[in-house]
Amino acid sequence: MAFAIRTTKFILVINAYNFLASWQLYPEKGNYENAERPKSGIYKIEAGIEKNQLYISQNYITIENIGSNASYNLIADGEKYLIANIPFADAIQGVFPDGIHFDIVFLKEGQIVLQVLHEILPNGLLKINTIGTNADGKPYNNTEIYHKQMSVLPYSSSVSGAVITPTKEGVIKHKALTAMEEQTNMALMQIRKQIELLALQAQEIQKRKELSMIIYQAKLTFKPDIGQTYYLYEKKDGQHLISMISPKEWGSSLPYKSFIAAVKLLADHTWVEL
Repeated sequence: MAFAIRTTKFILVINAYNFLASWQLYPEKGNYENAERPKSGIYKIEAGIEKNQLYISQNYITIENIGSNASYNLIADGEKYLIANIPFADAIQGVFPDGIHFDIVFLKEGQIVLQVLHEILPNGLLKINTIGTNADGKPYNNTEIYHKQMSVLPYSSSVSGAVITPTKEGVIKHKALTAMEEQTNMALMQIRKQIELLALQAQEIQKRKELSMIIYQAKLTFKPDIGQTYYLYEKKDGQHLISMISPKEWGSSLPYKSFIAAVKLLADHTWVEL
């Protein structure tokens, strides 16, 4: 039985931060297999009222200037939750595999009916793949590209936006803003990578700490040496025990309830699972 530590909520907060924004659609950059290309669109990912809850809303304007919208809540911790306001699904599951991916799955009676896969591209844009099956039973994959909304642009950021003639001053400002956005995006990406690395390091330290607490409370009849491999077992009474004998050496005559993990004592007197 592998020894595992849950730090899902800590990682969730860090990874969700990268996506929390109002994103504006680039209609011309998308690929729509199951829908007409919209005139414009806004996709929002916001922190919900409840802890670790996310609120997602999506709005489209069609070429005929007809509006549509959808919204829902979820907790992206990898668990399945019942959902009531989506007609085609009865459950939802979300997860952040890392700091640049965010996956949402809609289920009906335990079967996946729709996937919404988010990815932050190296240039800071958001790509969303919507994978499902249309009314004829044919699979489809819609791809959309979004950028973070900026209300300070001196002219329309989309071919579907209102026509505004840029002034010389506006062009200068836009060039400065573009350079600023590129530089800050690069700096933010570096910081995000550092945060993700720190989160992984914190997860590993927490794992070693909790494993060490179990071992130091276990029965130990000898002095362990640093760098040596030992074996952690659970006894039939629920207590733990450290042994120099591996499960292979015990064979079928294992006198304990179960084998937990092979472990090693580090120089800082913490234990690590091998």
